[in-house]
Amino acid sequence: MPDLSRVIHANLLPEMTNNDKNQQFTGLILLSGVDKPGITETLFQTLSPFAVSILDIEQVVIRGRVILTCLISCAPAHAAAIEADLEECAKVLGVDIASAFEESASTDIAVKKSLLHVVVLSQELKPSSINTVAKAIAGNGGNIERIHRTASYPVTAIEFTVSGAEQGKLRTELATVGTEHAVDIAVSPGGLMRWAKKLVVMDVDSTLIQQEVIELLGAKAGKGAEIAAITESAMRGELDFAESLRSRVALLAGLQESVLTQVQSEISLTPGARTLIRTLHKLGHHVALVSGGFEPVIAPIMRDLGISHMRANNLEVVEGKLTGKLIGPIIDRAGKADALREFAALHAIELEQTIAIGDGANDLDMIALAGMGIAFNAKPAVKAAADSSVSAPYLDSVLYLLGITREEVDESESL
Repeated sequence: MPDLSRVIHANLLPEMTNNDKNQQFTGLILLSGVDKPGITETLFQTLSPFAVSILDIEQVVIRGRVILTCLISCAPAHAAAIEADLEECAKVLGVDIASAFEESASTDIAVKKSLLHVVVLSQELKPSSINTVAKAIAGNGGNIERIHRTASYPVTAIEFTVSGAEQGKLRTELATVGTEHAVDIAVSPGGLMRWAKKLVVMDVDSTLIQQEVIELLGAKAGKGAEIAAITESAMRGELDFAESLRSRVALLAGLQESVLTQVQSEISLTPGARTLIRTLHKLGHHVALVSGGFEPVIAPIMRDLGISHMRANNLEVVEGKLTGKLIGPIIDRAGKADALREFAALHAIELEQTIAIGDGANDLDMIALAGMGIAFNAKPAVKAAADSSVSAPYLDSVLYLLGITREEVDESESL
């Protein structure tokens, strides 16, 4: 611990008058410099001899430099001595310490209610993006209470804690900011429920996995281009999903059933998918898959990832060949929303605590129903409808929208 033998002002304090005892000063202390062990200890050792109460503290270390702020209350007669001792403390530590004292009618700190969390994601975050986000917050009557980084790779994630803004209005304006500046922005309420048990329901094709399974099957049938064109039109919302699915499946007639197993080996998970699901499970959340794809292909993925619930379509097979028809109900927009509702009820989870992740028009109903709808590398219509979007090709970026930091994810991965 640094030598503080020169810090002696606390022993030479003037006696407090009755007026001093009834009056209080508020002092703001700002310490900055190269970080090293003992800084926090020494600062508060310097303050300990005084009649001081700690009202607020915040400290952060960035690239080896520490910034520590402390709000205190003290008697007016002690303010000068405190400032003098802080100057000595700064010399001993080799840091900068600035302080400011003023008369305060009350030392109570107002409790901030209805806080919002604004998360900005980008692979290359520019100052203009932060400027515009801050401008939108201020323009909606909001005040930024805190800013901190939650991830630096594979994307940069910055979280703003905001008071005084209305969630719906701010979310709408920030959606425009996100589009104009090519960043992803999510707005979610704070409070205890942010950490409550959740149900996360996600689409499969082009969300959990990088491929569209029906296109892989179409390639085996020599109908890849035709199926891809129908798929793209359906994902843009130009075709009724059920009708488009029947049209595409009809082009698979005659394929051997063994092709379904072959296609499974051609599927690759979206980067970050395994980390996302493993982390959610460790936190006690439930994960379910809902897909307009096909159950025989998805089931092995579900088992590999330890997912308990799935809803998908089934292909009719007769004598070892696909007939080009479907059996059972079609999992369309309404079917996905119904599945989300049923899985939530199964685990007694309120809809407000559900999250839906998808990329196409077929996901719109469940995105609208969920407490948080996330568009993942989605079509413009889906981005416009979702509460938030992720454009980076890393599915575990969703964790940052939930307030989970990259450091916490990495730590959980090592356990």
